[in-house]
Amino acid sequence: MAINLEMPKKLQAVIDMAHEGAAEMLRPISRKYDQSEHAYPIELDTLAELFQGMTDANTISFAGADAFRGVDGPKENVNGANMSALVNALEISWGDVALLLSVPFQGLGNAAISGVATDEQLARLGKVWAAMAITEPDFGSDSAAVSTTAKLDGDEYVINGEKIYVTAGSRATHIVVWATLDKTVGRAAIKSFIVPRDHPGVTVERLEHKLGIKASDTAAIRFDNARIPRENLLGSPEVNVDKGFGGVMETFDNTRPIVAAMAVGVARAALEELRKILTDAGVEISYDKPTHAQSAAAAEFIRMESEWESGYLLTLRSAWQADNKIPNSKEASMGKAKAARVASDVTLKTVELAGTAGYSEEALLEKWARDSKILDIFEGTQQIQQLVVARRLLGMSSAELK
Repeated sequence: MAINLEMPKKLQAVIDMAHEGAAEMLRPISRKYDQSEHAYPIELDTLAELFQGMTDANTISFAGADAFRGVDGPKENVNGANMSALVNALEISWGDVALLLSVPFQGLGNAAISGVATDEQLARLGKVWAAMAITEPDFGSDSAAVSTTAKLDGDEYVINGEKIYVTAGSRATHIVVWATLDKTVGRAAIKSFIVPRDHPGVTVERLEHKLGIKASDTAAIRFDNARIPRENLLGSPEVNVDKGFGGVMETFDNTRPIVAAMAVGVARAALEELRKILTDAGVEISYDKPTHAQSAAAAEFIRMESEWESGYLLTLRSAWQADNKIPNSKEASMGKAKAARVASDVTLKTVELAGTAGYSEEALLEKWARDSKILDIFEGTQQIQQLVVARRLLGMSSAELK
């Protein structure tokens, strides 16, 4: 099956609406909330209502709890819910990636629910705003090192542990918590649980001060004998040693393309602004001349633009595969690794080439450079993505290739 890179009219409408919202609602308040860390952007309530209205009308899919579910329609060459969520995230991130991460009911935890929860759980949970809690004080990208425990006691699981760097952790209504059912079994016992944020035993310990994405709150959360119904374990409670960590890791097949799309959006914003600056300075960027026959600035711009294009296409491919029920773990990691690295490279180089305009807070270029770095870290670092790709290409397990 060949990938269809032509945007359907329905998706082009998604792109246009998201871009308009990013330009008119997010860009104007971008600096305001960058300078007011931990203040909730109340303007996002309007944006959340807009997204929900379009989703209810089956116009778009975003990163909500139903964004990655099956869609009706043709069974071949589908550009469906995953692609819709991806292009939406891309355009909103062009406006401001930190504000995207703050939009109510559109958290990465919602994507995790969509990817793992059963239909019955989705119906029972209703409308929730979910953060995703994976990282702990003793580990970062090695998700298999989860030490938070979930012990079954009658009809309830008792959760104990601490999670850090939980995006939207103090604002979301629910937390998707990764915990182990049995440490002796290893990674196969790691499951995800949906826990209300205001539940007894759940405490938001602190909010982090960060390099970038300051409009997005990032929390440390402690779980102290938090008792939840056994039905709040997302997906199957069975510990399948043969399958290993695969079940819960499938969450990343949904979320990594979205994070890659965020990186593509931020990098495009920087490239567009840099083109204006270079053009105003009299720098000609020509696609009819080889780069060695152009100015250094023009040659560098063309190099970055070509790198951006490769990240963009890899990102599209991973979402297209998901829509067409093609396993996309390798491609999701490829897209995330490439797009995130490109975003960091492009935004930092733009600060350099733009001179004083790049380093000053009068423009958003330095903010984009700070914001972009996290996209190369969360949802798996550059090194983790390369390991995933290598394992898939070589047919090796995580135990065989570390």
